[in-house]
Amino acid sequence: MALVIWLAVGASLAHADGIELSALDLTRGDEGLLLGYTASVVLPHAVEDALQKGVPLHFVAEAEVLRSRWYWRDKRVARATRTWRITWQPLTRRYRVNFGSLSQSYDSLSDALWVVQRATRWKLAEAGDLDDGNGQYLEFSLRLDTSQLPRPLQISFGGQAEWALEVERRLAVPEAQPR
Repeated sequence: MALVIWLAVGASLAHADGIELSALDLTRGDEGLLLGYTASVVLPHAVEDALQKGVPLHFVAEAEVLRSRWYWRDKRVARATRTWRITWQPLTRRYRVNFGSLSQSYDSLSDALWVVQRATRWKLAEAGDLDDGNGQYLEFSLRLDTSQLPRPLQISFGGQAEWALEVERRLAVPEAQPR
């Protein structure tokens, strides 16, 4: 009986709605500071239903490198942002993902979300912008940007938890390797 309950709880957690960050890594080299992440995005039913009815979804990944200071607020060293727009195209029955000026169509929602869920070698800062010592850290977030939704929809869902898709992490920047 305990095994059945354990399996039921595990299955429900495996399919939980929201954004989960499974990997976040920083690489520091001659090119500068590079970020890679892997996330899992599962849309709640209400969000997926809105997408199917023509409401575009905007996802934002933000990374900010800060230097700790004891005498004042932490100093921003670098900041980078990526934005994706996912829409449903009913005529072609495909999902379209826009990233900057690039656009791509996908057959399924999971394929369209795959683009948002992964990034490799995302350059955050030049090598010269970073200190050699420690005391620097990264603040990373991946979220559904509800401010980009149509205004009537923003008012109607007013604080419902299923629209609050966000994950945040803080990570220390690795020290520079001696040459």
